[in-house]
Amino acid sequence: MSTNPKVPQDPETPSNLEKPPEQWTTGDESMTGAQASYLKTLSEEAGETFDPGLTKAEASRRIDELQARTGRGRDH
Repeated sequence: MSTNPKVPQDPETPSNLEKPPEQWTTGDESMTGAQASYLKTLSEEAGETFDPGLTKAEASRRIDELQARTGRGRDH
């Protein structure tokens, strides 16, 4: 069985999905196109202004905030 190199084999080692945005090594780079698109949609739904100048980390935190306000991103 082959292992996925992006998934830590040691359960004590956190994956990137578990790291808070401020610990991301690329968190200070411009947000991705996917983040910008989703954030723009969430901003419109929440009646908020979309800020295109956010970093990856800032965009991730803003997405979390707006998902909580709009009810998007929930599993149910």
